[in-house]
Amino acid sequence: MKVLLYLEAENYLRKSGIGRAIKHQERALKHVGQDYTTNPKDDYDLVHINTYGFKSWQLMRTAQKNGKKVIMHGHSTEEDFRDSFIFSNQIAPLFRHYLCHFYRKADAIITPTAYSKSLIENYGIKTPIYPVSNGIELSHYGPNPDKEKAFRDYFGIEEGQKVVMCAGLYFIRKGIDDFVKVAEKMPDVRFIWFGETNKLVIPHKVRRIVQKEHPSNVTFAGYIKGDVFEGAMSGSDAFFFPSREETEGIVVLESLASRQHTVLRDIPVYKGWIDDNSADLASDVDGFVEALNRVLSGESNKTEEGYEVAQSRSFDKVAHQLVEVYERVMEI
Repeated sequence: MKVLLYLEAENYLRKSGIGRAIKHQERALKHVGQDYTTNPKDDYDLVHINTYGFKSWQLMRTAQKNGKKVIMHGHSTEEDFRDSFIFSNQIAPLFRHYLCHFYRKADAIITPTAYSKSLIENYGIKTPIYPVSNGIELSHYGPNPDKEKAFRDYFGIEEGQKVVMCAGLYFIRKGIDDFVKVAEKMPDVRFIWFGETNKLVIPHKVRRIVQKEHPSNVTFAGYIKGDVFEGAMSGSDAFFFPSREETEGIVVLESLASRQHTVLRDIPVYKGWIDDNSADLASDVDGFVEALNRVLSGESNKTEEGYEVAQSRSFDKVAHQLVEVYERVMEI
């Protein structure tokens, strides 16, 4: 069996969760020696499609016409499309209708969590759906003095200064507004947001937050990867992710894998795999401030329990789950 991993518009999506997810799929399949390609012109038996554009639809139809199996990856839902781009809330119902064309036509759907599976099922989709985590490469994360120094040097962090980081697109859904409100209540702490979105496609309110309406202790660092980002994951004092909706959250896995103190919004996607034993959960600005103060004072330390969660979703485990789904679909 040879698998085609497909990502349409890779240059545009490479900074997004979907762009990172397909890289995770490649690494996972390498772990178990599964034969795969990313070139649609190659021969293959099954295509694992990660995007929803016109070329993805064409590929699906052509593959099935030629007797090949098609798996759609359920990265996207109506719920996580809302509160993102300009007019996203107005067109969200249409977006769901559009997604359902792909989900209904596929031979199977892979989605990261039981929560995202339940959302797709609630759309009336009868296609078989398999929850498989995006996975995490444990060896890439964790304490590393050289990477942590690269992080501190890049941002000019002074000795003893407390630093809270986040990573995500410039979306209200990601909680960028609450991130700034929390920073306002903690002026002695440095807050750094990694990630970016083209400012032309985000609402004016979000552009104002990023460009000028944030306190001096907040830094919007843009898209940074490699040693600086990985050093931030382990070298910060906390990872604070106030996202209101996720299908899983790769950056959450990265934080847990880094043995970082993790503060999250208490939302349904984490049910069954992250709880108060492995992260500090809160629901509003005051709750986030309280949780971060517990972490920064040393009162709360759940890093080892969080790391165990990351271990349960490591690439070696995820790869076997992916291949099992591929084999099951090939037998249909």
